[in-house]
Amino acid sequence: MTSFPRYPEAEASATNATAKLAYQQDQLVQSGVIPRLVSIMRAYPDNDPLVNVCLLALCNLADMDSAREALAQLDVADVLIFQLKQAPDAERRHVILEILGSLGESDTLKLQFAESGVPEALSEMIRSLQGGSDPHDLCSIKIASNLMVSLLLGDESMQKCFGEGSGLVYQDVLSWLQSSNTQLQLSGALAIANFARNDSNCVKMLDLGVVPHILTLLEQHVDEGDVSVQHAGLSALRNLAIPATNKVRMLEDGVTDRIKTLLRSDMPPVQFKLLGTLRMMVDGHEEAALVLGRDADLLDRIMEWCEAKDHAGVRGEASRLLAALIRHSQNSEVVREVARANGIRHLISMASSEHVIMQNEALVALAIASAIDIESMKDPFGEADLLPMLKKMLEDPVGAVEVKFSALGLICSLANSSVMKEALNSVNMKESISKLTDHSSSKLASQASSILTLLGDTS
Repeated sequence: MTSFPRYPEAEASATNATAKLAYQQDQLVQSGVIPRLVSIMRAYPDNDPLVNVCLLALCNLADMDSAREALAQLDVADVLIFQLKQAPDAERRHVILEILGSLGESDTLKLQFAESGVPEALSEMIRSLQGGSDPHDLCSIKIASNLMVSLLLGDESMQKCFGEGSGLVYQDVLSWLQSSNTQLQLSGALAIANFARNDSNCVKMLDLGVVPHILTLLEQHVDEGDVSVQHAGLSALRNLAIPATNKVRMLEDGVTDRIKTLLRSDMPPVQFKLLGTLRMMVDGHEEAALVLGRDADLLDRIMEWCEAKDHAGVRGEASRLLAALIRHSQNSEVVREVARANGIRHLISMASSEHVIMQNEALVALAIASAIDIESMKDPFGEADLLPMLKKMLEDPVGAVEVKFSALGLICSLANSSVMKEALNSVNMKESISKLTDHSSSKLASQASSILTLLGDTS
C-alpha cells in the first residue's frame, strides 16, 4: 500500500495564517472600526456600494466577542433591520441574516434584538417570501426561521416575543405549523417548544389552542414524513405536558389517542421522543397512566421497543414508560396487563441498569406491582432470578444508597407473601440485610432492621 507523505509545515502555515487573520481582525476592532462602519450605514443608508462594503466587513467581524461587545453599545439592530427591509436581492439578505445569526449568539444582543424588533422584521420577511419557489427565497426563509428559533433560546427575548400569546411573532409561529413549507413547520415546532419553557406560557398556549395544530402536523408526517418535524413536534408536546393542569386537559382533549398514531413509526429518534412524551403525560397523572396502561396495542408496541437491539435510548425509554405506567396508576388492571404483555422481565432488566434513576424507577414499580398483585409477579421473578439480583445489590460495596433503599422496599413488598418470604429466606436474604443495619445512612439502617423483623429475625 502506498503511503502518502504528510506535510506538517503546511498545516502549521495554515494555522499561523488563521491566527494572523484573527489578530488583524482584533486589531481592526480595537482601532474603532465597528462604530465607523455603523455610522456610515446610518449616514448613507441608500448608498448600495458603501452599505455592501460595510455589511461584508461586519459579517467578517461579527463572530468575534470584541466586535459583539462593541456592537452591543451601538444599538446596531435598527440599522440591520432597515437594511433587511430594503435589501434589493437575496445576496444582501443573506449577509444581513448571517450577521444577525452571529450576533444573536450573545445573550445581551438577543434581548436587544427582541426589544428592537428583529424577530418581527424576520417574521415580516418570511411572510413576504412565502408561497414562492425561488431557491434563493427558500434559502432566506430557512436562515431566518432558524435564526428566530435561536433568538427564542434567551429567556427574556423569548418572553418578549411571546407577548402573553398575543405577540406578532407567536402568531406567525402558529401559522408556520400550518405551512406547506417543511422548514417552517420544523422551525414552528421548535419555536413552540422554546415558548413552552415555563408553566405560565404552557397553560396560556393550551388556552389558545396550540395543541391541535401540533397534532395535525405530527399526523401529516407519520408515514413518509420528516423525522425532524416529528421530533420537534413531540418536544413541543412534551414541554406543554409538564404543568399538572395541562396533563388533565390534554387527556380530556384526546391527545394521547392522537399521538398514538405515531406508534407505527419505524424511526428511532421519533420512537425515543414519543416514549418520552407519553412518560411526561402520565407523570403524576393517575388517570392518564390508567388509560395508557390498559391499552393492549400500546403495551405490545412498548414491548417491541424494550427489545430494540440497535437503539439503547429507545430501549431505555420504553422500560421507563413501562415503570411509569405502574408507578403512577398503582392499579391492579395495569399490573396484570403489563404482566400479560411479558413486561415484568423488562423492568427487572431495567433494575440492573447502570443508571441510578432507572434502577430506582424499576425497583419502585416492581415493589408497587408486588404489593398490588403478587400472583402475577411470582413466575417472572423466578424466571429472571430476581432474588439473587437483589441480594447482589444489597451487598454491592459501591452501590448507591438510594438503590439499596429501593431494593429493600421491594423486598418488603415480597415479604408480605408467604411463598415469596420463604424464597427470600432460601437465598439467605437476611444475611445481606443484616449487614446494612449499621450502615452510615440511618434511614437505610432503620429500613433494614424493620425488614429483618418482618422476615422473622428478631435477634
